[in-house]
Amino acid sequence: MSLAPTDKQLQEINGFRSFLSDQIRPKLSTWYKTGELPVEFFQTFGEGGWYGIRWKDGRLERTAALREALIAEELAKVSPGIAVAVLAHVNLGLTGLFLFGSDDLKKRYGPSASLGKTVMCVGNSENQAGSDVAGIAMTAEKVDGGWRLNGAKAWVTSGYAADLAVVTALSDPDASRNSRISMFLVDMNGDGVKRKKLNKMVWIPSDLTRITLENVFVPDDHLLGAQGKGLQQVLEIFTCSRIPISALTLGTAAGAFELALERARKRDIFGKKIIDFQAKAFEFADYYARMEASRLMLWKACAAVDAGRDFRQESSLAKYLTVQIAREITPWAADMFGAVSVMFEHPIHKYPMDAWGASLGEGTQDVQKLVIFRELLKRYSQSS
Repeated sequence: MSLAPTDKQLQEINGFRSFLSDQIRPKLSTWYKTGELPVEFFQTFGEGGWYGIRWKDGRLERTAALREALIAEELAKVSPGIAVAVLAHVNLGLTGLFLFGSDDLKKRYGPSASLGKTVMCVGNSENQAGSDVAGIAMTAEKVDGGWRLNGAKAWVTSGYAADLAVVTALSDPDASRNSRISMFLVDMNGDGVKRKKLNKMVWIPSDLTRITLENVFVPDDHLLGAQGKGLQQVLEIFTCSRIPISALTLGTAAGAFELALERARKRDIFGKKIIDFQAKAFEFADYYARMEASRLMLWKACAAVDAGRDFRQESSLAKYLTVQIAREITPWAADMFGAVSVMFEHPIHKYPMDAWGASLGEGTQDVQKLVIFRELLKRYSQSS
């Protein structure tokens, strides 16, 4: 089984690099200074055909997982912060609509969302509920014709830019942990929706937002999936999004690595280029080998998705390994630049912080180890 990209995918990635050079790189410094990603960016990205979910022949369809991973890695090499904004829109919000929306909701919102004209996000985490996804407190009260949602969601990526949010809430508070949560599609411009942009130092220029819902009415037809199945549904979204965030994390490592390599080839110290010191050459070789190993795991996870196989363990393995190498490469790469690396305006500055952010999205390292071990036990039991 070949894990490598096809010639067509490689040609497409070359086209995407041109898109980055034309549409992203010239604007990066401005976006970093303002700390804001213009909402128009989402439409520009969609019009280029770069999202992993498309509207085609009257329905939403997903492109190959490997294609999406290649695009996410290339984008994150340039800007992990922009990459996470794309991920939040497509792999969280739009994926919720793709997996659990009715045909009517898909027809209503799918065409515009797949082009970035309608921006989407997911609101799940709360101040007291992060890794414990079932511990949320937002409530959904049944009323005539729909539901009333009350509560707050913290740490919502692209929540300030979003037009629609996939939101989890307690619809059956007296039911078991596995059956008390439902998922809803919420109009972020409706009555009772309040947003507060949070001050963060990772993944700039994407926004991180606290969303408060006060008696927000959600029509019955905006219930996503089945009532009481919201926990299982949001976990499925996170499992799917672990592959693109692994690619984002790998791109974070690769972007820092490439800057460090360029620096080592040009910088003179003690009469030699940095790269001519064997100790440094060995460091580059070691990190490159481990980065390539994590990339193969990522591609293996993509192959499982594209073949229609269960990919839960592979996605967590990819997330775990890419985070491990990104955490090591990014501060090492920053050290290569010395004191200038602490300057916010310097290109290397963002990578260590963004690697830290990547370790938290779609589950911490401990969450990944838990998933890996559970899947390991399942496979062991089946083979014994």
